[in-house]
Amino acid sequence: MGILNLTPDSFSDGGKFNTEKSALEQTHKMLKEGAEIIDIGAQSTRPYAEFLSAEEEIKRIGNIISLIKKEFPEALISLDTFYSETVKYGFNEGIDIINDISGGHYDDKMFDTVAKTKLPYILMHVNSTYETMHDKIKFDDIVLSVNKYFSEKTNELLSKGVTDIILDPGFGFGKTAEDQMKMIDEIKYLGFGKFPLLIGISRKSFIYKPLGKSPLDINEETQKLHLKVLQQGAKILRVHDAAEARKTVDLFRSNSV
Repeated sequence: MGILNLTPDSFSDGGKFNTEKSALEQTHKMLKEGAEIIDIGAQSTRPYAEFLSAEEEIKRIGNIISLIKKEFPEALISLDTFYSETVKYGFNEGIDIINDISGGHYDDKMFDTVAKTKLPYILMHVNSTYETMHDKIKFDDIVLSVNKYFSEKTNELLSKGVTDIILDPGFGFGKTAEDQMKMIDEIKYLGFGKFPLLIGISRKSFIYKPLGKSPLDINEETQKLHLKVLQQGAKILRVHDAAEARKTVDLFRSNSV
């Protein structure tokens, strides 16, 4: 899954792809490099980012979804939003997957909207409010806590008829570096083996800060962790650098034959 940020303030590539021309060029680049899903986000979720309303988010997205679908019909498009109104807009524009970092917490109409679209839904573990999404919590056992959250949320989704669920443990959101490394080590225990796991560790601070590096200088370390989670059963990698991630996926597949 290649990340297409339409934001002017994303922490590592803000403002690079927020025009139709640059978004199409970046999509073409990621697909050529091996991405199979393009994850479009119009709102940065980094700490202290600008907060957009659903109306502003939709305005920022504009025609980019339909343009990408027309130009690259083979690409799957996921829409990164926590607003049900944005989901409705994206559904009409042709999205294939809903990627909700809020787990339905930030919009009480989200799960019902997802059910109506019948699209696959990415459920992420996160703190319960937008204001506290990045507040660090020290969990007694991060894996047990995340699985409890997944159990409660998937039961709610299943009760509404949403069955195509992808689980995202929420790296970079409200967890200590130690807990995030513990999740890396114990990925195979997350999600009960029932639902596919998406892992999004690309350019995350729990990797680069302890090393004293920048988000753009940790490719080698990130690919080692990507390989580790793939070996434990992860199914989707959400990445900024599709070419490097594709090499890792190909290495994993060649060693699994």
